[in-house]
Amino acid sequence: MFSRYKKPDQSKPQLVEVPKPAPATDTATTSRSSGVTRKPSKVSAQVVPMDKEKKRKERLGEIKGELHKRLLDNLNLSALETATENDLRAEISAIAGEALEDMAIVLNREERATLNQDLFDEVTGLGPLETLLKDDSVNDILVNGPQQIFVERAGKLQLTDVTFKDERHLLRIIDKIVSAVGRRVDESNPYVDARLADGSRFNAMVPPIAVDGSLVSIRKFKKEKLAIDDLVKFGAFTEEMAAYLQAAVATRLNIIVSGGTGSGKTTTLNALSSFIDDAERILTIEDTAELQLQQTHVGRMESRPPNVEGKGAVSQRDCLKNALRMRPDRIIVGETRGEEVIDMLQAMNTGHDGSMTTIHANSARDGVSRLENMIAMAGIEMPIKAVRAQIASAVNLIVQASRLQDGSRRMTSITEVTGMEGDVISMQEVFRYQRVGLTPENKIIGHFTATGVRSNFSERFRMWGYDLPSTIFEPFNGN
Repeated sequence: MFSRYKKPDQSKPQLVEVPKPAPATDTATTSRSSGVTRKPSKVSAQVVPMDKEKKRKERLGEIKGELHKRLLDNLNLSALETATENDLRAEISAIAGEALEDMAIVLNREERATLNQDLFDEVTGLGPLETLLKDDSVNDILVNGPQQIFVERAGKLQLTDVTFKDERHLLRIIDKIVSAVGRRVDESNPYVDARLADGSRFNAMVPPIAVDGSLVSIRKFKKEKLAIDDLVKFGAFTEEMAAYLQAAVATRLNIIVSGGTGSGKTTTLNALSSFIDDAERILTIEDTAELQLQQTHVGRMESRPPNVEGKGAVSQRDCLKNALRMRPDRIIVGETRGEEVIDMLQAMNTGHDGSMTTIHANSARDGVSRLENMIAMAGIEMPIKAVRAQIASAVNLIVQASRLQDGSRRMTSITEVTGMEGDVISMQEVFRYQRVGLTPENKIIGHFTATGVRSNFSERFRMWGYDLPSTIFEPFNGN
């Protein structure tokens, strides 16, 4: 009956027939005993269509569950690795068709096509999540248990009608993802970070830590890298700011991109990296590889968590220490969040000019305070003045990225670190985003402006051949 992808000598499992839903009742119901015609209330008339749709979805879900079991029993999974997509789809359609015939279930063409696609996603992909992963308008997928899946579109969260059958179904998809990258998640290790095949960032937390069902978050990987021109077009910053940042990167200033979760730090870092000369050797260090550098000479490193025995962990700090022995021109750390800050600052101070990283902070001044806190948490006993002197010497520029209340992402500040004044790190803001109001649709009204302060690195820019006109540092006059 089936092709070479069917397991040999397998008897068909006995399946329990899924009962068809009862036919819808007429709007008027007649009692045989009394002969009195009773009309249903208005509330009943409204509820019936909803119940009918709900029962239809539940019925299709039960059918899909039974057919998935049939597929696992009949498909030769080892042979699927060499199967083409068309062959596999044909095989799934054949097995599903025979199973539906055995179960005496009739589906229309649309329902059958949807069912076959869902089964294909279950076998080869990530089940219900596949449709969301293929949707280019979706930036983030957030799963709060099997029955509640949110997505982020254009900076706003929306509840979808996509669901898992139950918690076991969700856990099976999670295990499928993490096992593909050699990691595990269970009661003894209830949370995990991983990367999907397309580069998307994946995080999961399972019961008993997740109280109401497993929690999953997927930050989708953009197939097309946004360039500086794209970000200017989208209104993330202005052409004048882009010209300034190009000079800053090309003249090898050490840059920190600061911002909150989902503010666009990695996107900004990717865009800034496009200004690096193709002849330079770049080493990237990340917990989850996301950077998409286009240069020829790029070495990528990714940290590793401990194994089942609690051994074999490789931290970002370990990668950073080793990177210093690999003759890099620039080092880019995806995110600095712990003791690796010491080695990052040391690298910036010892001949690796032009290095970049991101940190979580709400402003440039908060970013400096966070660097101080990370040094303290690393257990390094240094006087606070020495710590600040180290930061002031290493960091030249802090770029603040923010996600505003209407979901838009803006580069809200570009601040230069100019040195020390007594025990305080001195800084000057060169560009900022000025908010002026809110539309009735809750869209933020604002504009970018220079602060009127001339860059502290103007002479450096000129010496490297980037003689920026003084007009880009003039404040916006409102015209």
